[in-house]
Amino acid sequence: MKSIYILLGANLGDRIAQLKGASEAIESSIGKITKASTIVETEAWGVEDQPSFLNQIIEVKTFLNPIEALETCQTIENKLGRVRSEKWGARVIDIDILYYEHDVVNLPNLQIPHPYIQERKFTLIPLAEIAPDYIHPILKKSNTELLSLCEDSLEVNIYQNHV
Repeated sequence: MKSIYILLGANLGDRIAQLKGASEAIESSIGKITKASTIVETEAWGVEDQPSFLNQIIEVKTFLNPIEALETCQTIENKLGRVRSEKWGARVIDIDILYYEHDVVNLPNLQIPHPYIQERKFTLIPLAEIAPDYIHPILKKSNTELLSLCEDSLEVNIYQNHV
């Protein structure tokens, strides 16, 4: 089995329900969730004129290869109502593969590690929580080191409004 780290994000509708629905669908179709970070809330990154996001990182053990994992993530997004209209635009759910074991994948439709990990605190804070010593296979720095070097100025807060 391979370990993959997946970022879940939602900023439309019932954000907590979307994250929960995505986690349930991932566990039933990709693999067992072995770790889940705290849910964080942040302003939108990239296109900032939109509602704030809830984000969570999960670690999943899977038998799927990277392409199968991507296709399954996209199927889950579609089933949960994801509409792709604008890059970095508002969405009911976003599921991104951040890391797949220590592999590097560079295809037109899939880049692993995710190319923006080191630029986003909303990704690095939960990653450093559940995988602080994981070494980025290209940058050769741990998630904790990447977080300490990150210049992202968007505020990231622990989301308090859920049980």
